[in-house]
Amino acid sequence: MLISATLAQALNAQVGNEFGASLQYYAIGAHFHRQHLAQLAKLFFKQADEEREHAQKILHYIVETGGELRLPAVKEPVHTFATAEDALQAALNWEVEVTGQIKGLMDLAASESDYLAQNFLQWFVDEQLEEVTKMQRLLGVVRMAGERNLLSVEAYLVHGGD
Repeated sequence: MLISATLAQALNAQVGNEFGASLQYYAIGAHFHRQHLAQLAKLFFKQADEEREHAQKILHYIVETGGELRLPAVKEPVHTFATAEDALQAALNWEVEVTGQIKGLMDLAASESDYLAQNFLQWFVDEQLEEVTKMQRLLGVVRMAGERNLLSVEAYLVHGGD
């Protein structure tokens, strides 16, 4: 076995976190879709797919290293938001939380001198910088545009502002 039971357990929890994020992003995408904000909906549906892929990547790592796969339950996502800013703030908060989770996994792998896991997790460390930056930028754009000008945000996204 190339992974400790402790690290496998922590990674299983992260699989649940990633699947939970995927569901939350699908819910945010549906929120924007109901408002006929197609570009924002598309962005969050795509983000949901990415989070699902992250979960699968971790899941495969657990299996490939001989760890026991124990998928946790996933809590129900929030389905409605008062404003676009609230939805984006929730997404940013989640990405900041995930960054802390990944850091904790990296700390655990380092404490166990698990160089395979550290190498595997480095991709997620780098990914979190991209994810947090993307959500910060989009939240800033939504704040500048204001709730009444979300079509400007749509135009921004159409022209590659993501």
